[in-house]
Amino acid sequence: MKWYSTVIVSVLIIILSCSRIKSKTKETLNKGGEIVGKTATEFVEGVTEGVERTLDCCIVISDDLIYRGVSTGKYYIENSHSNGNCNKLTLYIISEKDFKGRLLAKVYDKKKLECGRKYVNVSFNAGEAKYVDFVFDKRTSIEMRSRITIE
Repeated sequence: MKWYSTVIVSVLIIILSCSRIKSKTKETLNKGGEIVGKTATEFVEGVTEGVERTLDCCIVISDDLIYRGVSTGKYYIENSHSNGNCNKLTLYIISEKDFKGRLLAKVYDKKKLECGRKYVNVSFNAGEAKYVDFVFDKRTSIEMRSRITIE
């Protein structure tokens, strides 16, 4: 009888130990998976940010406009025609002072050659901000890494 009790206790200890090992293994794998998931997400976000920075256009606003209280925010580049050229710049413009006048946007390709320009009449009250569209000639193509000046 004593032998039988010893076997039962031994089997219970082994089962509980296996269960605990299984639980710890599962926890470890979950933690490892969580770390790998976070690392992969950070890697993908880093690559995405790097690609976006590489493909971004550079928007430069003139010193005169800065002095007059004009600054820029977000921008979008789109097609305004069905020819496939990205020739429309939508630019968020912020004015800290009253401003009324013509803005000139010039597009330069990655070789620093001018390839488009557009005037737009705007009017801002102090503290106002809005999106302004610059639709260039249909042959203008705002490319990746283009430089756009606003004067």
